[in-house]
Amino acid sequence: MPISERAEITIGHGGGGRLTEELINGIFRPAFANPALECRHDGAVLQANGARLAFTTDAHVVSPLFFPGGDIGRVAVNGTVNDLAMCGARPLWLSAGFVLEEGLPIETLRRVAASMSEAAAAAGVTIVAGDTKVVERGKGDGLYVTTAGVGLIEHDLSIGPAQIREGDAVILSGDVGRHGMAIMAVREGLAFESPIESDCAPLSAPVGALLAAGLEVHCLRDLTRGGLATALIELAEARKVVIAIDESAVPVSEAVRGACEILGLEPLYVANEGRFVCFVPEADAPEALGVLARTAPGGPPAVIGRVRASTAGEVSLRSVIGAERILHRLSGEQLPRIC
Repeated sequence: MPISERAEITIGHGGGGRLTEELINGIFRPAFANPALECRHDGAVLQANGARLAFTTDAHVVSPLFFPGGDIGRVAVNGTVNDLAMCGARPLWLSAGFVLEEGLPIETLRRVAASMSEAAAAAGVTIVAGDTKVVERGKGDGLYVTTAGVGLIEHDLSIGPAQIREGDAVILSGDVGRHGMAIMAVREGLAFESPIESDCAPLSAPVGALLAAGLEVHCLRDLTRGGLATALIELAEARKVVIAIDESAVPVSEAVRGACEILGLEPLYVANEGRFVCFVPEADAPEALGVLARTAPGGPPAVIGRVRASTAGEVSLRSVIGAERILHRLSGEQLPRIC
């Protein structure tokens, strides 16, 4: 089976359609099988001399390189910072690798590097290592960036899909769909009445605030490729539960909703770069909402659903008219090369 550009892969979790999941389960998980990988989290949680570390890696293939609200450099830094935060870690250090297409303007690379420096400073991390490669003209889409990151876990909680429990409240940190639609607007030369900017932002501060408040956080997941729907499907399948959500509770800006309607896209599947879901006990939900309202970008946060006991491994959506349906993975990416 040939691999198309739509097969965007992460080891920690799929973040995409059925082909991505088939590649992970059919090739990468069997080849690299180990306990850390089997957690199916945004990064690996590792023990080192009594300390718990989180480690993650990602590749970024954004097209276009610059878009309203961000660029490939900002996405690269924040994407890795956010994966570490989803493990409950305080991000510390990043590495960066650059694949440059022959003919890339030096000024473009200078802009991306400056953006990465600003994003790293804002997130409180340091880029401490890197590498550069050049490929022939026409073989690299301008610029690809790969990043890896290390963070320190400074609490006793075990945060991940395995900790999701029956009755947990599912909290969404802010409105969804901004990043994917910002990319789409620039790529297709579309001008909407209300401009749409990417939600690209670091999430370590709101996660740190949840932990500092002493809340019993069970699981965190940022909503990148595949959007809210795919992230919840991955978690439901990993934990073998039903995650029941209410469509009317999911915040979507009018600009994003209108753009999705025009283009025939489903906001629940559109990528984000500064939003996450949090699973906490029902009793902790009000305080978690208060913490996120003060600290999370794109608020206000909202309780969008609950976890039901089941072995089905499904996401159930209650529509705005009251009908229930099961959400499924897309057969491919709605929008390829967006993060």
